[in-house]
Amino acid sequence: MAKKRIYEIAKEVGVDNKVVVQKAKELGFDVKNHMSSIDDAQVAKLKGSFQNSAPAEKNNKIKISVSSIRKNEKKQEDNAGSKKPRRRNNKRRQNNDRNHKNRNDRDHSANSGSGKPKAAALLQQFKQKQRAEEGQLNRQAQKAKKEYHEQLKYPKKEQPVNNKKKTNKESNNKKSEEVEKKVIGPKILKPSPARLKKNQPSTNEKPAVKVSIPEPPKEEKRNNGRGKNMGKPGHKGKNQFFNNHSEHSDRSERKRHKNKKRKQEQKPKKQITKRKERPLPETLVYEKGMNAQDIGKLIHREPAEIVKKLFMLGVMTNQNRSLDKDTIELLAAEYGINAKQKVHEDISDIDTLYNKRMEASKKSKNQVKRPPVVTIMGHVDHGKTTLLDRLRHTHVSAHEAGGITQKIGAYQVRLDDRLITFLDTPGHAAFSNMRARGAEITDIVVLVVAADDGVMPQTVEAIDHAKSANVPIIVAINKMDKPGANPQHVTEELMKYNLIPEDYGGDTIFVNISAKTGQNVDDLLQMILLQADMMELKANPTEMAIGTVIEARLSRGRGPAADVLIQQGTLNIGDPIVVGDTFGRVRTMTNDRGRQVKKATPSEPVEITGLNDVPESADKLVEFKDEKTARSVGEARAQQALQKSRENVQHVTLDNLFDTMKKENMKEVDIVLKADVQGSVEALQQSLEKIEVEGVRVNIIHSGVGAINESDVTLAGASNAFIIGFNVRPTATAKSQAETEGVDIRLYSIIYKAIDDVTAAMKGMLEPTYEEKVIGNLTVRETWKVSKVGTIAGSFVDKGLVKNDAKIRVIRDGIVKYDGEIASLKRFKDDVKEVKQGNDCGLTIKDYNDIKVGDEFEVYEMQQVEPK
Repeated sequence: MAKKRIYEIAKEVGVDNKVVVQKAKELGFDVKNHMSSIDDAQVAKLKGSFQNSAPAEKNNKIKISVSSIRKNEKKQEDNAGSKKPRRRNNKRRQNNDRNHKNRNDRDHSANSGSGKPKAAALLQQFKQKQRAEEGQLNRQAQKAKKEYHEQLKYPKKEQPVNNKKKTNKESNNKKSEEVEKKVIGPKILKPSPARLKKNQPSTNEKPAVKVSIPEPPKEEKRNNGRGKNMGKPGHKGKNQFFNNHSEHSDRSERKRHKNKKRKQEQKPKKQITKRKERPLPETLVYEKGMNAQDIGKLIHREPAEIVKKLFMLGVMTNQNRSLDKDTIELLAAEYGINAKQKVHEDISDIDTLYNKRMEASKKSKNQVKRPPVVTIMGHVDHGKTTLLDRLRHTHVSAHEAGGITQKIGAYQVRLDDRLITFLDTPGHAAFSNMRARGAEITDIVVLVVAADDGVMPQTVEAIDHAKSANVPIIVAINKMDKPGANPQHVTEELMKYNLIPEDYGGDTIFVNISAKTGQNVDDLLQMILLQADMMELKANPTEMAIGTVIEARLSRGRGPAADVLIQQGTLNIGDPIVVGDTFGRVRTMTNDRGRQVKKATPSEPVEITGLNDVPESADKLVEFKDEKTARSVGEARAQQALQKSRENVQHVTLDNLFDTMKKENMKEVDIVLKADVQGSVEALQQSLEKIEVEGVRVNIIHSGVGAINESDVTLAGASNAFIIGFNVRPTATAKSQAETEGVDIRLYSIIYKAIDDVTAAMKGMLEPTYEEKVIGNLTVRETWKVSKVGTIAGSFVDKGLVKNDAKIRVIRDGIVKYDGEIASLKRFKDDVKEVKQGNDCGLTIKDYNDIKVGDEFEVYEMQQVEPK
């Protein structure tokens, strides 16, 4: 079934598309616009509705197209705006309207069946009415235009509200105002450039006063807002202007102003927040060097106010300039508050921190019993180390050169489920400083005196150290197994130094022992525990650890290592610590038996690693909460130590001028000193500097721990010095460099031998002696343990040769571990007298089996040296 569209029906009926769409909607058809389609039944019904209403429309309504109204409006506007109106478009549009009307009339007449004369009369009548309405519309447009111009030129002032009387004129004109609201006023559009130039005021004229233009009445919709002339200057449409203002620009300006005003009303005005005046503090805690900004934050005042106050007080400054103490106190007085300088606690002073923690632990309620720390003191060869051997069931003295102890050792002994910590201090006079340190950290001193020798100078020195440390002394009269032992004579000699035995009414414990046979050694330990019980030794293991360094050394594989004695608290692996001028984190802990431990409790000696440098003997160990604090404290202490060493330089003054001149005439012996441990370095340095020879003095230009390296040889060569090595050996590169540069390296294992040689050389009375000559160097590549033979070392001769009757040293990590003789030398299965460089050999060492892969052998002979 065929369907028709709305616009086709509108064309047939002769009615506007919108009217037909509206009519179809009233009839209930599903129609949206002029392109919608309906079926034949709906078409017939829709056309019938228009035929029924056709006579009434003919008689009552005269159809006036909107274009004609617009034509008249624009015609009036053109007459007002320009003297040459353009009528072309109006004529064309008028003709179109007329043709359209005539076509409609013809359609109506055809439908109604009337003839041509009736249609002509109707057309004539329609033209007359159109002309009458057109004239009326022109007059209304002219009147509106005139009123609009008068409003622009002479804006009316607002009438006061108090006017109660209203004229009859106003009441009569109410209806006319309503009508005038519908009248469309002239549109003010943007003029063309030519007209704008023509209408510009002359330069002599005064600028026009800015007047607010009242909003023109709303205009009716025309052509649904779709016009043909929409923006070209000079054309009829929206480009007409009045007084150089366009309606569009005025409207947009008013709209913009209105929106802006509405936003301002909606936005709450920001209120300026007034700063509350905070009260002044009672006391200004200041630091020296603070500026006005810093003080302003403390007293709650603006920096500008503080600067002004200072100006009034006569101090010319600004916000950033530092103020001295007097100025800050003057400012505080001006504000009426007290001033107090802030006291900074120097965390780098670990000695003070050590003492504070020690005092705090003594007052703590968490104290428990701790093992006593006992120091063994006495003269050389009176049996101190043999006593410790008996206690530890070891043979420490068998590995000591010359039979004396060269460093402090710490050991723990268990008796009746109780521990005793022993410190073994060397007995030679050169180690008096080390013994003094041992007495400072000890609880009880055991003075070992030989029954067949009696009181010796070092015995008296040990007594003085113990008394100055204010620690009790237990006398152990040793070597009671010897035939010439006379303990009564020793007791009488010791009574001269106020050591009176208990049998004679004194308070000193005397025990007669024999370290070699073990006689009365247990009684000595019981007396030590009894003395410790009387002293009530306690410590707090729950706090952070503090302790003292017993000895320190540099290990090739592990770096700096230190023997420390924990005195309070507990030290764990990973704890950040500061030791003297160094810092670090505990990496490993080893006890006196060589076993790895995870924590160290009070009175326990351990060897720790993880420090960034080798500390000094008797340095204090302090644990910190975090590594950052420990690092800052350690670096600060290192900087202070460096600054102190620089300040020790003596400058020439009038007071010391003569002494300086005498020193310049003196000859100096420059020495580079290297040793295995820090304590030995200090002892050797002090002993060498005490040598008194007229006209000559010793100058230690460098001292340190570890093997002699290339840097030491370079320094000695540049300073024309010689090198003394104590229990250390030069590296292969350093030895080759020393031979090339002619640097003398003297190696010693007994301290007084080194002192005697230096003294004799300074006096010029150095007698011809036997000195060792190294004839070969070997490296251990493999070891075999054979019963009844010992450890066989499979070695390679790196340099020189090895003889079966030569002496040999075992060197491990640059440290001499053993010095002895070759027991046997073999090449394959045959015994040989010597093996040269580049060959393998197997050898055994007399009375020594602790040989490991990687050890170095130094083979030497003793040769006589003629006096120079």
